[in-house]
This record gives sequence, C-alpha cells and structure tokens, in this order.
Amino acid sequence: MKKDLLIVDGYNMIGAWPELVALKNKDKMEDARDRLLHELSDYSKYECIEVRVVFDAQFVPGIQKSYKKYHLDVIFTKEGETADSYIERVVGEENFLITQVTVATSDLAEQWMVFQKGALRKSANELFKDVQRSKKKIAAEARTLHSKDYRRNSPWTHLQIEELEKLRERLSDN
Repeated sequence: MKKDLLIVDGYNMIGAWPELVALKNKDKMEDARDRLLHELSDYSKYECIEVRVVFDAQFVPGIQKSYKKYHLDVIFTKEGETADSYIERVVGEENFLITQVTVATSDLAEQWMVFQKGALRKSANELFKDVQRSKKKIAAEARTLHSKDYRRNSPWTHLQIEELEKLRERLSDN
C-alpha cells in the first residue's frame, strides 16, 4: 500500500475556508495559520496521512524555515521561492511508486502542473469538506467510546447486563 502525502498550499486554504477568511479579514493571520494547522492535524491523525503545509514567504526575507507543529510539517519557503514552485519541486521528488502525493490548492494552473507530474489534486473546498467529514466521524466515535466507557464503569458485569436485557425483552413481550 502506498504512503499518502498531502501537500497543502496554506495561504490558499486561508483564503478559501470560511472561518479562516474571517480571521484573515480581521488581520489575525497568525491565528488563521494556527487554526489551519490545528484542523489539519486532527485530519492527518484520523485519516493516517502525512501532511505538509506550505506557506509562501517569497516576499519576507530571511523567514525560510521548516518545523513540526501538531505533528505536521510546516514549511515557509525561502526568499524568492513561491509556494507553488516549492510544491512543484517536492511533487517531482516525492511522487514515486511508494508514495501517492495529493496537492490541496484551488489554483487551477498549479493543479494542472502537479497533475502532469502524477500527483492528485484537491481544491480548497474539497479539503474543507473532507476535514469537516472527518470531524463528524471523530465526534461520532468519541460518543460511542464515551457510552462504552459509561457501561464499563457500571457495577453490573457484562453477563448481568445481558440477563437484564433478556428479562426486559420477556417482560415487554407480555
């Protein structure tokens, strides 16, 4: 089975996801970046995929850096390099037989470029919907686990609960 790698154009998502657009419009770009990373971290862990988030730092001299946050790889491109050129380079390096690269961006030219290099493409809206779907699944599983834990803390044993269920069924039939 191939390893899945999702490369996300960070500022593209910030410009497309409703909650992040609102933060951006309030000049809270750092909060928008952090919120994006938080959302993608949960998604990455739940879907078992590696995620790299690329932020365009071509106009900010000396900011080039890479670090891990929330178990994600976060990359600020080097001076003079766009996020698009970084993504295209990485797709060429990473998209092999053992790795399936998907690039999340709504930039159509970028989507076609990475598609030509064999990577899959996903729009900002598609990724947003995928993240929301995963959040719902996580919440549903958490509720299920919570209710199982609730029974586990019951003074009744599993056999006693089964006997009580059978008794309840017999009584309701009468």
